Amino acid sequence: MRYELYYWPGIQGRGEFVRLALEEAGADYIDVARTPGGMAKLTRLLEGKGTTTPPYAPPFLRAGKLLIGQTANILQYLGPRHGLAPANEGGRLWLHQLQLTVTDFLKEAHDTHHPIASSLYYEDQKEAAKRGAAIFLKLRAPKYFGYFERVLQGRKYVAGARLSYVDLSLFQVVEGMRYAFPNASKRLERTHKRVVALHDRVAERPRIKAYLASERRIPFNESGIFRYYRELDA
Repeated sequence: MRYELYYWPGIQGRGEFVRLALEEAGADYIDVARTPGGMAKLTRLLEGKGTTTPPYAPPFLRAGKLLIGQTANILQYLGPRHGLAPANEGGRLWLHQLQLTVTDFLKEAHDTHHPIASSLYYEDQKEAAKRGAAIFLKLRAPKYFGYFERVLQGRKYVAGARLSYVDLSLFQVVEGMRYAFPNASKRLERTHKRVVALHDRVAERPRIKAYLASERRIPFNESGIFRYYRELDA
């Protein structure tokens, strides 16, 4: 089966978490909006045309007759089908719980540069962003990293000996933090060595390594979740 991934064509964003899983799985997929006429197809589905289960926003994935929205939901679907989740129900629920925690982190990371409203430009909320980013870096990011550091104690990957989609997501979290907050990330990583080691293991996986070096990997930029503003990297 060839998957169809629908996400904005110019950013990594939340779609990147799905891309990483598809790439690690060696799945046959097309990044629809990056193809000619792809944005029109994405918009049509967002408007509820051609589906009885319209998504609220990208990313969403077409898998045969299914149209699946929300990053964590998509990964919960892909995981057991591509060896990226445990076979037992308890293990799958545990992974989903961890992925939802990643989702919470991403919301807070995004809000460092858009603390008042996503509809406003960053320049319209710079003072609030500076204050919010300082709190995020001092209190919230260490709390999330500390949680995953404890989860990884005595484990190679979050679910044990085998890689899961959550490990891929944590790799992306570290990558994003390094881009958006290079100075703060250096401090953060000094006390969260298991998370960093996990990132490094994922980066060396053959399919991920090839993907990162390819044109399929969209560079970080100031339109996605992780954005670099020097004044926020305290």
